[in-house]
Amino acid sequence: MSDTPRWSVVVPAFNEACRLPPYLDEIVAYFEGRGDPYEVIVVDDGSTDDTVARVEHVRCAHPPVRLLRLGENRGKGAAVRAGMLAARGHYRLFADADGATRIGELKRLEPLLMGGADLAIGSRAQPDAGVSVVALPHRVAAGRVFNWLVARLGLPEVSDSQCGFKAFTAAAAADLFARLSTRGFAFDVELLLLARAAGYRIAEAAVNWTDQPGSKVGVLKDGPGMLWQILRARRRIVRRS
Repeated sequence: MSDTPRWSVVVPAFNEACRLPPYLDEIVAYFEGRGDPYEVIVVDDGSTDDTVARVEHVRCAHPPVRLLRLGENRGKGAAVRAGMLAARGHYRLFADADGATRIGELKRLEPLLMGGADLAIGSRAQPDAGVSVVALPHRVAAGRVFNWLVARLGLPEVSDSQCGFKAFTAAAAADLFARLSTRGFAFDVELLLLARAAGYRIAEAAVNWTDQPGSKVGVLKDGPGMLWQILRARRRIVRRS
């Protein structure tokens, strides 16, 4: 595609042969319907299933779809970082491969960027009668605890740091992801801490979200490691300032 994309959509994928294809089709149909130049960058994070083959099948039919292979599993943060730094769009979104947030929810973030925000992040925690969040009770409880901790570690104004649906201007994405160090699931928090320290304008909007089976994140399995990643990231940012 010769035109510079208006939007780049980055989708990190690790063993997503089942969940990714329908969402990828949805993303393509959405942007084809808009008529704007776009690109979708699927970052394969060392998958051992048929993820690559499934993406290649879509890519053959839709040239705006690109596949970036990392070769080995480096972590979600590393995958999103690679995709964002490879992106060419004026605006750049990353979205989770499970499709928990439908691509049509971009309509809630896009006006925030058009209004002057540098980052527009989806939230499952902001009250809004116009949206629905469907999640298992234990995940809701864990999310509340995690967000409480994140607020006390430097992001009191952010209600949901972990929703996998975040949009950026090209300038903000290029700057922030170049400086991102966290490779694991807690990368969102470092990203927002970096943005806050740099003075970027962060806007948040409630989005529809539906829990999907097959989550890669476990409260007990990953929670302690994520907290440690956040503490290390906060220490790095404080030292730089």
